[in-house]
Amino acid sequence: MADAEKVSNKQVIFKDYVSGFPKESDMYLTISTISLKVPEGSMAVLVKNLYLSCDPYMRPRMSYSTDSYTTSFKPGSCYKWLWSGKSFGFRSSKTSAKVIWFGDLLDWKSTLSLHLQILCLKFPTLMFPFHTILEFLCMPGITAYAGFFEICSPKKGEYVYVSAASGAVGQLVGQFAKLSGCYVVGSAGSKEKAPSHPFITRVKPQGLVDLLKNKFGFDEAFNYKEEQDLVACLKRYFPEGIDIYFENVGGPMLDAVLANMRVNGRIAACGMISQYNLEKPVGVYNLMNIIKKQIKMQGFVAGSYYHLYPKLLEMILPHIKEEKVVYVEDIAEGLESAPLALIGLFSGRNVGKQVVLLAKE
Repeated sequence: MADAEKVSNKQVIFKDYVSGFPKESDMYLTISTISLKVPEGSMAVLVKNLYLSCDPYMRPRMSYSTDSYTTSFKPGSCYKWLWSGKSFGFRSSKTSAKVIWFGDLLDWKSTLSLHLQILCLKFPTLMFPFHTILEFLCMPGITAYAGFFEICSPKKGEYVYVSAASGAVGQLVGQFAKLSGCYVVGSAGSKEKAPSHPFITRVKPQGLVDLLKNKFGFDEAFNYKEEQDLVACLKRYFPEGIDIYFENVGGPMLDAVLANMRVNGRIAACGMISQYNLEKPVGVYNLMNIIKKQIKMQGFVAGSYYHLYPKLLEMILPHIKEEKVVYVEDIAEGLESAPLALIGLFSGRNVGKQVVLLAKE
């Protein structure tokens, strides 16, 4: 490879801190160059970035904060988040051109230069499509596994409710609950009928309620946008109360759930997407039920549970092979589409895991 050989390298840049709903204009695309030469003896590896991940967790990082568990994005810098790619330039014996990589919190770029000591995982072979690393085997997988099994400790026959159930994490939680012998209800924001889809699916944001019941096997599902009274709605689906709530929404939904929890119920607080774009969060008024019903409510972040990754693989891989756990995703094409794909998460535009395809394998 020639010393001077360089290629163009697209990047998505964070413009400035955001207040309210994010817009495409809050980020912009630039093109720089990157050298394809890896120095002799270097621990670096060049990776062709094939897929990027878009996650609701990125929204809080777009606002300035000094008291969060993660750092804010820096204005004028490249967005950093989950990615997967294939190595093609290296000098170390610790990698090869056939290795597939997944990395955490790295730049939204077409090509990456990595140091092998950076937190990343490599997959010599895959039993399913490449981009599934960002779905089953990445943050959604470990988040669903840790929140449901470690925090909620499900028992066969218990009543489980999952909000934002058609999202990247929610669809997995619902299926884990069914595999555990639980009764599961999920909520989403649309009722239009969705077509039948194969194992991995690229769909438009439609038919979410049908999708939950017919694709993921939820016992029941409802469109929360059509419900005037969430407390009465949940009472209708859970006349005996809720044992486990996997929290993704917050606000009025959490308040309604607290009014419907059973004694010794458990709540895994994964996210509160309804609150991310509000300058003043919506209050919750049924907190007394936590005491009266001896409810356990625990917040968590996926990064605290990466040590459970081997357990996740042991549990989920056989179910994927047998198609007992399936997945729906939304794929945007081209780095240029990444800003719109990201902000679409906060208006319900996506179905399942939102990824951005940068290059064909």
